[in-house]
Amino acid sequence: MKEYNLARVEHFARSAAADGVQIVAFPEMCLLGYWHLTKRDAGYLHSVAEADDGPSIARVSALAAELHVGIGVGLLTARDGWLFNAYAVCLPDGSVHIHRKLHAFEHEAISSGGRYTVFDTPWDVRMGVLICYDNNLVENVRATALLGAQVLLAPHQTGGTDSVSPHGMKPIPLSVWENRHTDPGAVEDAFRGPNGRGWLLRWLPSRAHDNGLFVVFSNGVGRDDDEVRTGNAMVIDPYGRIIAESWAIHDAMVTADLDLDLVPLATGRRWLRARRPELYRPLTAKYGDEVDARTARFS
Repeated sequence: MKEYNLARVEHFARSAAADGVQIVAFPEMCLLGYWHLTKRDAGYLHSVAEADDGPSIARVSALAAELHVGIGVGLLTARDGWLFNAYAVCLPDGSVHIHRKLHAFEHEAISSGGRYTVFDTPWDVRMGVLICYDNNLVENVRATALLGAQVLLAPHQTGGTDSVSPHGMKPIPLSVWENRHTDPGAVEDAFRGPNGRGWLLRWLPSRAHDNGLFVVFSNGVGRDDDEVRTGNAMVIDPYGRIIAESWAIHDAMVTADLDLDLVPLATGRRWLRARRPELYRPLTAKYGDEVDARTARFS
């Protein structure tokens, strides 16, 4: 599986480089697959995890240097005996920036990271990374913007999840996906509907708008163990406008030119400057009802 996924990374990275792209963002856990990990034991997870300088990141880093592009990939990493849902951004200058999901819920053996990931790039653009559920908590995107990020890479595996919220996402029947060759319209409708794109539009553009940054949303597409991911990869500008997106029901890539001149004048940037930090003590206070991400996700 990992070898196949690395080949897909190389395929799209080469295609992007030929198109003049500078940064390519693949989905969360794209090298291993995602939802099946929730049903594996800890021993299996440790067997497929890699060190920060393991062979997969080394291979992607070498590809980034060869193509002169940045490449972001999701994988499971191990550090000092701890497992992390991680995202490695390999830049063409040889640097590698690894984000560890701050709100990991997938498995009791996977720990949550403890810091934000914001970094400079060779293109004079400051970027940040938040993985899937990290983006659901508004404080994380605000903190990333305050740390100087102009572009947020937001790799996901979402859409079609079984939310306990009565008006949240619901699963897409597997039969809809399995019949995609004879009835592609049904899949397209499901992906664009309330359990896919419709759900994303409730909140994702606001993360870009309210913080005055670009959001590069990448997502899995198709069957993911017993769930169906809805794709809808998109690039959102600092005004919350979708400037590129995919309607595909198969592997696809969207590209966009980011006009960084939009960032300093964006509404969200004015709101950042209008903050009154002395009022925000309630955001850091503990109220006694806090729970870990896994408990919150499945409660």
